[in-house]
Amino acid sequence: MNRRVLAIVALAALVFLSGCSILGGGGEIDEDDLLGDQEYDWNTTANATYDLSVSSDSFAAVVAAQNRSSIAVSQSTAFRGDQSVSVADLKFQFVNGTVVNATHPGLTAEKGSDETEIQLPARNGTVAWVESRSGKQWSVPVVAEGSHEVRLSNSSRVGIPLLSRTSPDPDESSVENDQMTLYYDDIDGGSIAVRYYLVRDLYLFGGIGAVALLVGGGGAIYYLRGVRAAQTKREEVGLDVETDDDPGDDGPPPGMR
Repeated sequence: MNRRVLAIVALAALVFLSGCSILGGGGEIDEDDLLGDQEYDWNTTANATYDLSVSSDSFAAVVAAQNRSSIAVSQSTAFRGDQSVSVADLKFQFVNGTVVNATHPGLTAEKGSDETEIQLPARNGTVAWVESRSGKQWSVPVVAEGSHEVRLSNSSRVGIPLLSRTSPDPDESSVENDQMTLYYDDIDGGSIAVRYYLVRDLYLFGGIGAVALLVGGGGAIYYLRGVRAAQTKREEVGLDVETDDDPGDDGPPPGMR
């Protein structure tokens, strides 16, 4: 009986780790979810541009489609590895500049078990979508070779090791209108991961550090003053009167002089 229970538990764990998405299902994403009024920067010169300033819980992706009919996007997780994601506000710009949304029959998105495949209406052009994110950590797998841009949300920064991290490190960065942009000259695989901090966080940590230094310095001064006061009091009551420890200096004992 115990072996049977253990076998059932092991099977359930295996199913959970290998394919929780079986229960959730995949399939084509509803057209209403793909439609939206998000505006994209079609003039970006990078092969892939990610804008984290869309909102606090989403980012926009603009990716050049070079001789390909689809793009697969996913999100890496600690327990299950790659898994599919939900995309929204799906749009495509043809080479001639015409922009279409998901009402175009050739532009669709379908969720699988470990990735979401975006079908493109042409083999060359630019595809854009919105994807969810959370917190001050963000990462995406590389879906296009070449140059990349990551535009952080306003008043966000990287550069201080304890407060931020970038992988890989950008080749260049700039700040314009309170928005930092990270530039990558050439990425051909792997993923991009960024952990950033807000400018106000830096001021907050700096203020806490300054207060800690003031409190520590004040405590040290108070301690030194206490030690000096104790030494002065000992001297006043004669506890620190120096005596000569050599008995021979006073001559021979009484009766022998």
